[in-house]
Amino acid sequence: MFFSLAQLEILCKQLYETTDTTTRLQAEKALVEFTNSPDCLSKCQLLLESGSSSYSQLLAATCLSKLVSRTSNPLPLEQRIDIRNYVLNYLATRPKLAAFVTQALIQLYARITKLGWFDCQKEDYIFRNVIVDVTRFLQDSVEHCIIGVTILSQLTNEINQADSTHPLTKHRKIASSFRDSSLFDIFTLSCNLLKQASGKNLNLNDESQHGLLMQLLKLAHNCLNFDFIGTSTDESSDDLCTVQIPTSWRSAFLDSSTLQLFFDLYHSIPPSLSPLVLSCLVQIASVRRSLFNNAERAKFLSHLVDGVKRILENPQSLSDLNNYHEFCRLLARLKSNYQLGELVKVENYPEVIRLIANFTVTSLQHWEFAPNSVHYLLSLWQRLAASVPYVKATEPHMLETYTPEVTKAYITSRLESVHIILRDGLEDPLDDAGLVQQQLDQLSTIGRCEYEKTCALLVQLFDQSAQSYQELLQSTNSSTMDIAVQEGRLTWLVYIIGAVIGGRVSFASTDEQDAMDGELVCRVLQLMNLTDSRLAQAGNEKLELAMLSFFEQFRKIYIGDQVQKSSKLYRRLSEVLGLNDETMVLSVFIGKIITNLKYWGQCEPITSKTLHSVRKLVKLSAVQFMLNNHTSEHFSFLGVNNQANLSDMRCRTTFYTALGRLLMVDLGEDEDQFEQFMLPLTAAFEAIAQMFSTNTFNEQEAKRTLVGLVRDLRGIAFAFNAKTSFMMLFDWIYPSYMPILQRAIELWYHVPACTTPVLKLMAELVHNRSQRLQLQFDVSSPNGILLFRETSKMITTYGNRILTLGEVPKDQVYALKLKGISICFSMLKAVLSGNYVNFGVFRLYGDDALDNALQTFIKLLLSIPHSDLLDYPKLSQSYYSLLEVLTQDHMNFIASLEPHVVMYILSSISEGLTALDTMVCTGCCSSLDHIVTYLFKQLSRSTKKRAAPMAQESDRFLHIMQQHPEMIQQMLSTVLNIIIFEDCRNQWSMSRPLLGLILLNEKYFADLRNSIVNSQPPEKQQAMHLCFENLMEGIERNLLTKNRDRFTQNLSVFRREVNDSMKNSTYGVNSNDMMS
Repeated sequence: MFFSLAQLEILCKQLYETTDTTTRLQAEKALVEFTNSPDCLSKCQLLLESGSSSYSQLLAATCLSKLVSRTSNPLPLEQRIDIRNYVLNYLATRPKLAAFVTQALIQLYARITKLGWFDCQKEDYIFRNVIVDVTRFLQDSVEHCIIGVTILSQLTNEINQADSTHPLTKHRKIASSFRDSSLFDIFTLSCNLLKQASGKNLNLNDESQHGLLMQLLKLAHNCLNFDFIGTSTDESSDDLCTVQIPTSWRSAFLDSSTLQLFFDLYHSIPPSLSPLVLSCLVQIASVRRSLFNNAERAKFLSHLVDGVKRILENPQSLSDLNNYHEFCRLLARLKSNYQLGELVKVENYPEVIRLIANFTVTSLQHWEFAPNSVHYLLSLWQRLAASVPYVKATEPHMLETYTPEVTKAYITSRLESVHIILRDGLEDPLDDAGLVQQQLDQLSTIGRCEYEKTCALLVQLFDQSAQSYQELLQSTNSSTMDIAVQEGRLTWLVYIIGAVIGGRVSFASTDEQDAMDGELVCRVLQLMNLTDSRLAQAGNEKLELAMLSFFEQFRKIYIGDQVQKSSKLYRRLSEVLGLNDETMVLSVFIGKIITNLKYWGQCEPITSKTLHSVRKLVKLSAVQFMLNNHTSEHFSFLGVNNQANLSDMRCRTTFYTALGRLLMVDLGEDEDQFEQFMLPLTAAFEAIAQMFSTNTFNEQEAKRTLVGLVRDLRGIAFAFNAKTSFMMLFDWIYPSYMPILQRAIELWYHVPACTTPVLKLMAELVHNRSQRLQLQFDVSSPNGILLFRETSKMITTYGNRILTLGEVPKDQVYALKLKGISICFSMLKAVLSGNYVNFGVFRLYGDDALDNALQTFIKLLLSIPHSDLLDYPKLSQSYYSLLEVLTQDHMNFIASLEPHVVMYILSSISEGLTALDTMVCTGCCSSLDHIVTYLFKQLSRSTKKRAAPMAQESDRFLHIMQQHPEMIQQMLSTVLNIIIFEDCRNQWSMSRPLLGLILLNEKYFADLRNSIVNSQPPEKQQAMHLCFENLMEGIERNLLTKNRDRFTQNLSVFRREVNDSMKNSTYGVNSNDMMS
């Protein structure tokens, strides 16, 4: 389609200005078409020259970025050089473009430069003269300076970021080369320009001068934030990382003027810019320790601490939220990168630690100001407190004075916040479980420092709140607000008590500290008795969750074989509550579990936390009660009628897994006990059977009963991983109740809330967990075959019906269709690889169960687009693991498939080889190895003079492969490509199919080898040729294990030698594009 300039202008307006969604989508579609049109390049230049609006210039810049970025059919070198020069001239002659246009053009320049970093013209790296390109901007007006600095900043950022369309190896080579050749010069330039700017008394009210300083700071920050050694650290964990500054940068950091420059800037510029200065200081403070010797590091740390002290003495700018946040990060880096023994030797340490402590206390008291920054302050104090036992310096660290102040400030500020949050309807920090847990983990270490003071404070505050709470409950005219405040305070106290108990370190604890823990535990258990007695009238969800958190911490520290039974804690519990040992405490815990399940059945957070792992509990009477009374009468969440929807029943599986494990401890071969346990489930199955036997029944009730039942059964099946217990379950469910599950699939195949639990139950039943099926289905037992028949029937029933759904909307396709198919694939894989069924007997005796299951698999597979196989992780894992089993044990079936099905499967393997999920990639390698081995054997057999006649399906499969050699060749190219050029995480798996691929395609492999060798610089070609020679040295034309192992060893050496050969090669990475 031809686009005129006027049309493009109109489309840009429609894309960026219209509020009508349909018009915008149509414009977007047309512009995508324009991007792919042959005249796109010339039209983009016309738009930049003659476009009447900024939007048309933006379109031109983004289209050009796409053109230079594409991996297929890339632009020639001369064209890219022309675009680069044109962009630079365009920016130089038009310094006052709209900001977003300038940004897009700079992005284009950065992209061209990065992708062409290794391109040569007349032995000159044409795209590397970055500083020369920018110099003319820096020598002109302020607007030009801003553009020049932004170019360097954007380029540094662009080169630092990997993108998914180009190999990671290529990205790292470019980034390493840029780091070694240009980055330090750019950083030095940014520091020099900052020095000039700070010495000129800039008028920062002038927008352009303000903008220039901002871009200079961004540039310095991007340089310091560069991924110097390719660790690609996750930004979310940035508070712990070390900046791996190259040794060649030492001079900049040994010279204290660099550090001083940023501290001076902080004090001289407005708060709108100073967060960027602090971000730079955070990076400078995190420079790797090995950059300095001990004396140099002490000097550097002294300057750093002086700068921090100066900020703390003049804290006015810290009232800005961003400044405050970055400064908290800077404080955290003081301890993450330096040892306490080094800090105490700094001249002003006593004054600095006092200032930091005061700053922390003030910050904690103003809890509403910057809640996300508190983490960094607590991190600093946690690390300081943890270092106390190990510090060897003679200078005093003074933490015994200041750490209790920090602990007190945190505890009292959380308690004081409760009333304000309830009064003003603010967001409650307790709703963010992750944040609370993170802070409590930090407090657990801080609070154990000077533990006597922590305990005394907690006892005092707890007693005050508990007494007030009790008085309010006994009073007839107390307000709900007052009760809620005390419950909120007690919630925080219970969480904090759990945390400080969890912070106990066995080697550093004393009897006195254990006795103090006993004081705290007694109070929490007394509070629990009080709140449980009121549950029939009212309860507080957050307080209950705090109790569960406390129990988990207590169990971790004080219950288990490693705990001394003479612990002072148990002595205190015995005196106050009559709890003499851990068994009695466990009885209290289990009583709490039962109470929670009884009263909080509809509260998913409490139910799921309550059901979390239960140990050492079987002998307790409370557990026996649960095993004998697991009905909705005692546990409301097991009820049917009061469920809000079917997916609310997930916690039932967890409940029955726990019960199943408890039951198994003493079950042995006691069938009567098993039957007794299963009575409620037997009654539920009978009720569903009764409903199905009548033509009219309450469908909603039937669904709820069935879903609850199969979730319960899956929990039991998961727990029963021993032969005898699983045999009891199998005999109970088969054949009596299997038809009910099959009927449910027939009726409700289109309701995932019903089918998913049923299919998952079946998948669990056929899973040979801990060899439970292999051991029980002995040689004389038909159970394995009978179980497979039921599996086949269910897969066929579900598969044939789900395919009648027709077109499903994209946003619902996984929930309605693909999830069920994925479970069917998992089920089929489990039964095919379980080693408890002899599949040869099916065809021998004319039983079509195996054929039905496999044909249904093919029908389901063909209904899924290739893209969906890799887009949905659970589907891809189940499909590729099933395919691995099929190619290993049922290759005759694969060989008998129609050509289009074979090509679909091979294409899916080809795409899976490059998947990000290592499990999928490894499965594809294994499947490909089985297919290639099968092909090689059949070909070898066909060339022998006295060979037996080939089976029809084998002959057909060979014919398909000979008709489409490009498929196997493509996979050979892909595997070799990954091994040579990518970060190959599963080299052994990749090596297994590669030998077969080479032996099947020797001529193609020779051509591929020659093209790779010829793509290298002349001086490297001989070395690369030798690498390939060594790869095949000693390799015979067979796929025997000994030969394969030798090839795998050769390949390991080959990969290492090729990588060494290609280091610093200007051409090596581009052969990757040739091969793809």
